[in-house]
Amino acid sequence: MGGLRKLAVPFVVPGPCGVAIRDRLGHLTPHDEMVLRAVGEHQGALASRDLKDRCADGHDHSAQTWAARKRELTARSSSRIAGAITKATHDQWALARRCQAAHMKSLAAGIRTLRHRLSLPIGEKGTRRAAGGYRSRGEWFRKSRRLAALEDRHTAAVADWQAGRVRVVRGGKRLLNTRHHLTQAQLTEDRWRQRWEAERWFVAADGESGKRFGNETIRVTPDGEVSIKLPAPLAHLANAQHGRYTLTSRIAFAHRGGEWADRITAHRAVAYRIHLDTERGRWYFTASWQRPVVQTMPLETARARGMIGVDTNADHFAAYLLDRHGNPVGDPHRFPYDLSGTAAHRDAQLRHALTRLINWAKQAGVAAIGIEDLDFTAEKTREKHGRRKRFRQLISGMPTGKLQARLVSMAAEHGLSIVAVDPAYTSQWGAQHWQKPLTTPHRKMSRHDAAGIAIGRRALGHPVRDGVSPARTELRAWGRTAPPPHDRSDRAGHRTVQAGPGDRGREGTRPPTTDRAHEGPSPSGKRKREPIASNTVRDARSTQRWVQDSLMCTG
Repeated sequence: MGGLRKLAVPFVVPGPCGVAIRDRLGHLTPHDEMVLRAVGEHQGALASRDLKDRCADGHDHSAQTWAARKRELTARSSSRIAGAITKATHDQWALARRCQAAHMKSLAAGIRTLRHRLSLPIGEKGTRRAAGGYRSRGEWFRKSRRLAALEDRHTAAVADWQAGRVRVVRGGKRLLNTRHHLTQAQLTEDRWRQRWEAERWFVAADGESGKRFGNETIRVTPDGEVSIKLPAPLAHLANAQHGRYTLTSRIAFAHRGGEWADRITAHRAVAYRIHLDTERGRWYFTASWQRPVVQTMPLETARARGMIGVDTNADHFAAYLLDRHGNPVGDPHRFPYDLSGTAAHRDAQLRHALTRLINWAKQAGVAAIGIEDLDFTAEKTREKHGRRKRFRQLISGMPTGKLQARLVSMAAEHGLSIVAVDPAYTSQWGAQHWQKPLTTPHRKMSRHDAAGIAIGRRALGHPVRDGVSPARTELRAWGRTAPPPHDRSDRAGHRTVQAGPGDRGREGTRPPTTDRAHEGPSPSGKRKREPIASNTVRDARSTQRWVQDSLMCTG
């Protein structure tokens, strides 16, 4: 066990802190669309200029520079719009800094791996824990050149980090690079230009508690009427009082509409965003708000009614139900999904699989789902896996971050908690201790199913293998473990697990198993026994009849 790393302690994942719902802005007039485009272009230009100023400040940013930028924007729009723009700018700059730190970490991991493999003799074989040397001198030379390139990139990234310099693209770097590959993206220059301009628009407003309907800039009444506070240069386009423009379209949120209506009726803060989907030619309206911090379910409470262990794979979830003692119950469940195709298709597949998983958890009556705390940040580098290109593509395609966020938010709506466990050795130990014993002619166990058992046991606080043969798990389901190794007495020590006083089928005094037990003791106080016909054990026909004890039933 000396080579194994220390496992992290399981924990209950905090619930979601925000809600976002969306509806389509249908039946807009051409004048409505013209006004929305004008507002988006004007405020998008202000947001681009503000982001440029924030990036130029770098580490010199302070409350004074923030206030100066906000005053400059207020003169061209309004104080609330200026506040929303500067807040979005700070969030985008902070996201760029986090991505920069992750990039530096990835470069450092690749440099360490390259230096290690280059230091080994050519042709030296690797181990399960570390890669070996390169196969030929040609490959060694190419990797030495790549090491020099990564070191240069790392030096430049560190210099940018220390100087507070980030590189941000409003509209997205991927869409910007698509401009150079229009044929491959099946886009014309005009269509790309429309998408680029729409992504750089800014039609959004932060909510304010205590204000009418929770937002003064973009106001939505309980009956769905939408009105926008126009910036000062566009005030001549207003069709209502106080420089506001009212859209002809009405909003009716089908999902969480009641919760949204309760918030705006109580004048609680709700943030809104309006954006155009150029591919469909549709306008969408998004409402979002924060939830108060809710105390998560204690870990012991989440374990009280058992657990469902889920092993995440590239094309399916492998799940197994376990009782609170860590015993597998029933057969394994698999929830497939297809992560090929467009982003919308992948998202729909993921949501459908998670919905089926959560519905099964509700039917099983558990309070929590155990899942691995996966993070493939350090596992995606080609320096670590070398020629295993397909494996790198496999782990890169697994949406671990999106999966965890979506599972937490969907489970919270059904009153379920998510317990995250350390993913180390779950597949290896699960296959070693659970796959073969649970395989029957009518039950096919895969390595992933066994990993689900290992994950569930770790989430319940049990080791993957507790020293008892998994083939006798039925005994543990009744609150007992297998007998000590020598015989049925406690010569080698007491049983490792004993059921509580309230558990069904707990151990107690067993009734006699002879067929004269119902007659009770003899008048003399001595127990009567029938004579045995033969003194030879193998020749004699036993006069005792074996009675099956209900405590030993394993059905």
